[in-house]
Amino acid sequence: MGAEDRPARILVVDDEVHLAAGIRENLLAEGYVAQTAADGVEGLRAARAESFDLIVLDVAMPEMDGLELCRALRESGVETPVLFLTVRGAPEDRIRGLEAGGDDYLVKPFHRQELLLRIAAILRRTRWYHDSTARLRFGGNTVDFHTYRAQAWDGREHVLTHKEAMILKLLAERSDGVVGREDILDKVWGYEVFPSTRTIDNFIVRLRRRFERNPEAPTHLHTIRGVGYRFTREPETLVANS
Repeated sequence: MGAEDRPARILVVDDEVHLAAGIRENLLAEGYVAQTAADGVEGLRAARAESFDLIVLDVAMPEMDGLELCRALRESGVETPVLFLTVRGAPEDRIRGLEAGGDDYLVKPFHRQELLLRIAAILRRTRWYHDSTARLRFGGNTVDFHTYRAQAWDGREHVLTHKEAMILKLLAERSDGVVGREDILDKVWGYEVFPSTRTIDNFIVRLRRRFERNPEAPTHLHTIRGVGYRFTREPETLVANS
């Protein structure tokens, strides 16, 4: 059975034991493989020890909360997508969750079907990211989308975050066309409406610092004021999987 055919493996981390068990039962009924962890420490241990396709993560937990757990995973190089569960739904809370490395944010109480739809959407985005193109070359830079590692034109090596890599892959796939900020948010985060499109601007700035010879006068990552971004590539930029 290929990786694309196997059922997705999902870790549910929540100190509300009955809620976690209920989510697990719903996931099993949908054909997923699911297990639970009762707190952040246990969840971190499980996420580092095994490979999962998604982590459903409660924000408010004793000892180590969900935001701390997510940051710890990202700092250790674990890029498994994270869906946060929380009783706080204010825009600033959502921003904190996404800045910690989360992929989506669902407010409690939630409807079972909404949870399953969010999970399916995150898994679709993950499949898109891992499909087809494995490597990108442009302007003396080489990016491996599977390992998140890159070598820049000046010889420096970088490790991209999952979101940096997703944005770069999307722009490269639509090379020489303009990609709107809302389109990027929808494809990379899954939101049609997001608290601030400046989030993307910050990611683009970081990518320019890594890969542009002159970040102030970019030759590959262009801002189209009021619209979005355009990626300009050279011939033979995209290299198929080998």
